[in-house]
Amino acid sequence: MSGKLNLVLASSSAYRKTLLRQAGIEFVAHAPDIDESVRDGETASDLVQRLSRTKAEALSGIYPDSLIVGSDQIADCKGELFGKPRDHHDAVRQLQKSSASMVTLHTGLAVLDARTGNCQMGVDTYEVVYRFLDLSRIETYLKREKPYDCCGSLKVEGPGIAFLERLTGNDPNTLMGLPLLMLIGMLDKAYAEMLPL
Repeated sequence: MSGKLNLVLASSSAYRKTLLRQAGIEFVAHAPDIDESVRDGETASDLVQRLSRTKAEALSGIYPDSLIVGSDQIADCKGELFGKPRDHHDAVRQLQKSSASMVTLHTGLAVLDARTGNCQMGVDTYEVVYRFLDLSRIETYLKREKPYDCCGSLKVEGPGIAFLERLTGNDPNTLMGLPLLMLIGMLDKAYAEMLPL
């Protein structure tokens, strides 16, 4: 196979774009249109892997000579799965549920070579322990930060960090929706020419 292999990020997420730019990885972004509904009996890990791969595969016909990266994130709090809040009321509910609890973030990653159909997949997890959050603090935070595009209604890279007691995981980038260390490992394994160093 010849020619330059381009990297496509199957996402509209500003956070994922920022992470790739900061890592010096060249890419184009294209948001896929897929059904992100949870299937009956599907675990958090299974869900994010399926959606990550589905996002990448949805663009393979548009970018047949590219490497396509799909990623998806879901929060598991006491057995309830939630992603981005539907609206303000849902964001309040998510943060009240997370209050004084441990939330596990599951972030899936798929790297699809559209030329061959080969797909590398993985999941990175992060455990986030919340402090007790009263309704007044939640409302003040949501009004100030408007984190409605964030899984679990929280941005850890801003004032929302004050809501947390402990973070446990391998890659802090995972908190922002893209397991960058895993991605770089996948690229280094088979597509090292796509890395900046």
